Amino acid sequence: MPPTPTELREPVLAWFGVHARDLPWRAADRTAWGVLVSEVMLQQTPVVRVEPAWRSWMSRWPTPADLATASTADVLRAWDRLGYPRRALRLQECARAVVERHGGVVPSSEPELLALPGVGSYTAAAVLAFAYGRRSVVLDTNVRRVLARTVDGVALPAPSQTVDEVRRATRYVPDDDATAARWAAASMELGALVCTARSPRCDACPVQDVCAWFAAGRPADEHAGRRKVQTFTGTDRQVRGRVMALLRDALGPVPAAAVDAVWPDARQLARCVDALVADGLITRDPAASDDDPPTYRLPS
Repeated sequence: MPPTPTELREPVLAWFGVHARDLPWRAADRTAWGVLVSEVMLQQTPVVRVEPAWRSWMSRWPTPADLATASTADVLRAWDRLGYPRRALRLQECARAVVERHGGVVPSSEPELLALPGVGSYTAAAVLAFAYGRRSVVLDTNVRRVLARTVDGVALPAPSQTVDEVRRATRYVPDDDATAARWAAASMELGALVCTARSPRCDACPVQDVCAWFAAGRPADEHAGRRKVQTFTGTDRQVRGRVMALLRDALGPVPAAAVDAVWPDARQLARCVDALVADGLITRDPAASDDDPPTYRLPS
């Protein structure tokens, strides 16, 4: 039998009261903009890397209006090595939309949040919960894993989120706004610190006694064959990262020869450079004459 909402929620909320990390986007003086920035940065990037970047970012651009008028090159440099730099461009687009449509204030309704560039269902739900203390169904990878184990008795959720999964998660969200928002943070924290993907610490889990997966003997992942194994070495992502790092560190335009030197496979490099140009992450300046090679720089 899966745990009832009360059986699952109460121990997790009590555990969170003791073990919650002191993160700046959870502070009493947090802003909705700060929460939104943190959620974008935390996509596929661990907290330990995000926290210093977030502090620096918020010090430099504490409001959407500040980021909206910033140089794109400065934004990309500030993003540094957080990865997936298109997130930085989308965040700046989002800031401009907040300024233009909402007077510089991050909206507090789900439809308005979803209409912002780069904001999907998870980010909108997270902003509602963590910035505005509103009831929403916050389903990141950590929460999905906690519910898959404790309620469904499986090692990991299916690779793609399903309608039934959202309905199941909704049943476990408390009815009142304040407790619902706290449950969102608590269940996420449990997945991040205890109910981890590779090495779950069941001995330290506050709901071990009602966990369906633990009761079943911690069976293996039934979806293992359907999951993509993410690699980095030799991928286009690695190549793109090297090109971006070169241009971020440069004081001026970078000649094509310097870009060519960052990767030995010329065809792969050319493909990645073309993609970076198409994504608006770098600019290719044409040669001044037939004797001069083209140069590359961050967008201005």
